[in-house]
Amino acid sequence: MKRLREFADVPVSRLLVAEEVMELHAARLLLLFRHCGMKGQRIDSLTKMAKLDFFVRYPAFFAVAAAAEGKAGTPEATEESRMVRYRYGPWDDRYYQLLSYLEAHGLLVVSGTRISFQLELTDEGVGVAEELTESPSFEKLVVHMKQVKKVLGGKSGTRLKNLIYELFEREVGERSLGEVIE
Repeated sequence: MKRLREFADVPVSRLLVAEEVMELHAARLLLLFRHCGMKGQRIDSLTKMAKLDFFVRYPAFFAVAAAAEGKAGTPEATEESRMVRYRYGPWDDRYYQLLSYLEAHGLLVVSGTRISFQLELTDEGVGVAEELTESPSFEKLVVHMKQVKKVLGGKSGTRLKNLIYELFEREVGERSLGEVIE
């Protein structure tokens, strides 16, 4: 994963894959905090952040989880990038890099202990997230995130992790640690 400006020397003929661009992942996380977080800017725990992100990135899985909760999902939302099986369920091995990037740019504050983190957008982070929200490029993603929050936003990270393993044993639970989830 590279910052967009690092692609300046890449030949025009080479396909630029969004999966490789750090700023797109950072934008998704800003939107996640804004539309799935408490008071539109805070998520308490890395586990909860990762599990909400899982349901954002895998709308077909979200539709199943929403149905299990007796709600309607949004399976037509755009699927995002890969995640891997981690000790605590789906995870993106780039989260630490992305969170550091957001924190270094004054968009996010990370506090807490080694065991539990609180992640909160700064005022500047809220402003950038609002700008992204207004962009037509993120319209479907924002609608989907609002649905994810409505259905699953009140659950703890542990409850979301357990829900994923209950509903997706074959797709997630049976995979080896580090294996990509599809």
